[in-house]
Amino acid sequence: MYISTFTRRLNTLFKLNESYKKYSVIAAVLKKPTVGKVTEIKGWVKNLRKQKDLIFADVSDGSCAQKLQIVIPKALATNSLTYGSSVHITDGYPFNPRTTHPPEYTRQYLHLRTRTNYMAAILRVRSSLTKHIHDYYTLKKYTNINTPILTSNDSEGAGEVFKLQPDNEETVKAMMQENKDRDSVYFGSKTFLTVSGQLHLEAACRGMGDVYTLGPTFRAENSRSRLHLSEFYMLEAELAFCKTIEQLQLAIEELIKYIFVNIRNTNEADLFLIDKKNVSPTWIDKQFITITYDEARQILQKKGTNVADEGINKEQELTLVEHCDGVPVFVIKWPKDMKSFYMKECEEDKTKVDALDLLTPITGEVVGGSLREDDYKKLKLKLPSEKLNWYLELRKFGNIPTGGYGLGLERLLQVLCNVHNIKDTIPFPRWPHNCDM
Repeated sequence: MYISTFTRRLNTLFKLNESYKKYSVIAAVLKKPTVGKVTEIKGWVKNLRKQKDLIFADVSDGSCAQKLQIVIPKALATNSLTYGSSVHITDGYPFNPRTTHPPEYTRQYLHLRTRTNYMAAILRVRSSLTKHIHDYYTLKKYTNINTPILTSNDSEGAGEVFKLQPDNEETVKAMMQENKDRDSVYFGSKTFLTVSGQLHLEAACRGMGDVYTLGPTFRAENSRSRLHLSEFYMLEAELAFCKTIEQLQLAIEELIKYIFVNIRNTNEADLFLIDKKNVSPTWIDKQFITITYDEARQILQKKGTNVADEGINKEQELTLVEHCDGVPVFVIKWPKDMKSFYMKECEEDKTKVDALDLLTPITGEVVGGSLREDDYKKLKLKLPSEKLNWYLELRKFGNIPTGGYGLGLERLLQVLCNVHNIKDTIPFPRWPHNCDM
């Protein structure tokens, strides 16, 4: 009896899940967020950023390397709150129903931010956008092709790919072969997450006519800019018997205007909720402007900015749109050393290719496209790898001229909704050092 009582007392005294501390350490909060419960932390302010109505404080308590960002209404903050201040904070559910929270704040709570009116409205527009895209291509008799997410191709040739291999060591050991490294053990060759479905679409186009795909795309770019994501959705289309860049331009312009008109009809209330100043664009009834790459350089030079060897940068893209009074502008006839191997040379200038970028307000480039090189001998000289011999072989049998384009869905949403940061156009954004959930 006495032993049993003593044991119970010891268990009570040393019960590990009941800390003697009456507040949480930041390491524990970050590891297992206590959504829906009141949380207390204590620590020191390591950084302060003040906005109109809110103060963002990065707080550390020494329990881990990370800091916890705290959002404080200015009305609750004292003038004595500075770098190094010790603080005692009590918090609960992160969103106040009577407060409009800035996107920078709600982005910390990806699992909860769809409960905000702002994000819910954007995602409804995104859903309608996807529907209107499929409606347009159905109307135009395109066939929807599901291109693979796993591929041995790096069609852009930039090397910004995510490489795949099995995580299970037993699988790797069981499948290992002579003369094969770990990267090739599963599929027999290096395999990546797709950066584009274009090459597969070209194969389908030569048997089915006009085709398109809409699906996830992955880029291992070390960029956290307001216009880049590591995972995003790409609309790609390939047009059979497309012989001129003008055909491609007309197809893209028609698609963009179809989407904008229909979104205005179906999601007017959502667009107003997202941005009360978001009115129908003035260019919707105007023809898109076309300039050559050389003309673009001349315009920029007159404005006091020189184009680097790498090409037109983002700031310069937006300058060109502004120069055209906010009307989307096609930049065509690009130097071939700036573009991919599959693009067709211009007949009148062999140093250029029949390629285009469509520039719009807010994002700059939103569409890229080109005529494809359909001459077997010319393409063979430019082919970057023997692994693409299948792509070359498409030109051997029943060959036709084709052209195509890729459109970034999230960037188009930025233009549609007047959203500054691309991370607020997708439910669960992924970018360098951020792949939560």
